[in-house]
Amino acid sequence: MVSGVVTSKGKAVAGVVISDGYNVIQTDKNGKYEIKLHELARFVWISTPSGYEFKSESNIARHYYKPDTAGKLNFDLKPLKQKDDKHNFIIWADPQVKNKKDVEQMMETSVPDTIKIIKSMDPKIPVHGITVGDIVWDNHELFVDYNAAVTKMGIPFFQALGNHDMDYRMGGDETSDKTFQEHYGPTYYSFNRGKAHYVVLDDVRYLGTERNYDGYISQQQLDWLAKDLKFVSKDALLIINLHIPVHNAVKNNADFYAVLQGFTNVHIMSGHTHYNRNVITDNIFEHNHGAVCGAWWTGPICEDGTPRGYGVYEVNGTELKWFYQPTGLDKKEQIHIYVDDLTNQKRLIANVWNWDPKWKVEYFLDGKSMGLLEQQKGYDPLSVSLYKGDTLPKGRTFPEPSKTDHLFVAHFEPSVKVVKVVATDRFGEKYEANFKA
Repeated sequence: MVSGVVTSKGKAVAGVVISDGYNVIQTDKNGKYEIKLHELARFVWISTPSGYEFKSESNIARHYYKPDTAGKLNFDLKPLKQKDDKHNFIIWADPQVKNKKDVEQMMETSVPDTIKIIKSMDPKIPVHGITVGDIVWDNHELFVDYNAAVTKMGIPFFQALGNHDMDYRMGGDETSDKTFQEHYGPTYYSFNRGKAHYVVLDDVRYLGTERNYDGYISQQQLDWLAKDLKFVSKDALLIINLHIPVHNAVKNNADFYAVLQGFTNVHIMSGHTHYNRNVITDNIFEHNHGAVCGAWWTGPICEDGTPRGYGVYEVNGTELKWFYQPTGLDKKEQIHIYVDDLTNQKRLIANVWNWDPKWKVEYFLDGKSMGLLEQQKGYDPLSVSLYKGDTLPKGRTFPEPSKTDHLFVAHFEPSVKVVKVVATDRFGEKYEANFKA
């Protein structure tokens, strides 16, 4: 049994959610709680309520404790200096550093770029970060280097477990998270900011032999999630963060979606694929992010032609706005276009990497509007030239071009001199790319 009190500035805080990963309870009107620890519980954590600072250490989230034998555990909350109904967050997917050379690239490119974006935000609006797995690439000593990157970025960061963050050769799934937990605590938990409820889950199931895993959300987590969500309003903005994409790669995604039934505003943040893709399933919006490391630090783009980068999100009440920030480029750069020569005509290919069905992609030839571009599945031309074949890219030859559906194509006369593509996102933001013959 663990009991304690949640206070802020010496006053009790009622209705705060506390969990051991199995039981989920709330503090009473005096800020007191009592939780009967499950025999397998490794942590007790607080689902930080809205209006309070995230407890962190060098910006790494520390919302959890290992319960001690005395059974007493008090939480003290610091009120935020500003309101948090409006807040921002950043999603990093797959920094995936393997060696010090990768770390150097991360520190010289991704970190300064993220700092620049944070500095461009209104300083009165709180901001936090979440890394959705593959923090490192099997080399767990580099967690320390990732932590240094987080410290430098200057905002609290939460971490989700990726397949490359697991321990192999230690038994099964239940023992594969040991090193991750030593650094980052529980592999699933929740927290709040403003009218948004955030959940972090572990959807990587280790199958007991090295590098053998699948996408699966354990029953233990589904049961916990159902309990956690009982304390969340059905019309809250619900943001679920995990590594492997749910829509096509989590085996029991139907069970997971069932737990979310009744929630009307759900966004899933995933990584893992090293491409960028937005998928809407029964009103649930999944943002499958391009990788911070691109194609494993071998070039400027992911396998689908999306630049290396990360997601930037703005919360206003229960409304969510977002854009994909390409590392080292202006945020207005959201399209790459290619023009190639065919027999008696030319072909335009536009890669609009953060496209979703509410975007509009139009083109103009010599200043004349030609209407909408035709969407096609295919390979990004730059990705083909950088990654296709057994000898490319140098050093790590395994990346290959990845087929994507966010390509848009048109054919036109060779006499055309100026081509312009205008993509308008679901928020009415317009992005342009031009080609001059």
